[in-house]
Amino acid sequence: MKLYYSPGACSLSPHIALREAGLSFDLMLASTKTKKLQDGSDFYAINSKGSVPVLELDNGERLTEGPAIVQYIADLAPASHLAPAAGSMARYRLQEWLNYITSELHKGFSPLFNPATPEDYKPLARAALMARFTWVNAQLEGKQYLMGDQFTVADAYLFVVSNWGQYVGVDVSGFEHLVAFRARVAARPAVQEAMKAEGLLK
Repeated sequence: MKLYYSPGACSLSPHIALREAGLSFDLMLASTKTKKLQDGSDFYAINSKGSVPVLELDNGERLTEGPAIVQYIADLAPASHLAPAAGSMARYRLQEWLNYITSELHKGFSPLFNPATPEDYKPLARAALMARFTWVNAQLEGKQYLMGDQFTVADAYLFVVSNWGQYVGVDVSGFEHLVAFRARVAARPAVQEAMKAEGLLK
């Protein structure tokens, strides 16, 4: 399999999942700015949306959109317990989390990364994100991870997205449960490996 990624982008979430699942894959660097691959070829030829992540399967089929990709990865390696069994209520709870992270947190950061966003709108975007992180922090109280004691693909996604705050003035350091969660996730060997491979850790 091949994972098309950009360092520290949302593609870090499936990258972590692949390593947690113990699956073999190749990393393919794609620039989200130039829309080019390392060899200079056009990334739009791989994904017409021009965004990472893309998971290219062994048969050449390509899957896009992080929440879909991470569930596919989890289902390839059920022994890793990265997602509850398909069809179970717990699986729908996982999807509930993935949907919240992608729509409320991930997309909430988009205006702050967009150079065209008017400066007077950015405080509103930051305030909305802080309100959502306040809610997430409360959900983590008394838990190791979002689903309880078991690390899942939703945890990898939340870890990646919550790390973006440092670049755009969204300070989550006051959320004690979220801070403790992030430290737990950061300490996982697969997370360390993924971040080193993307040049995010020395």
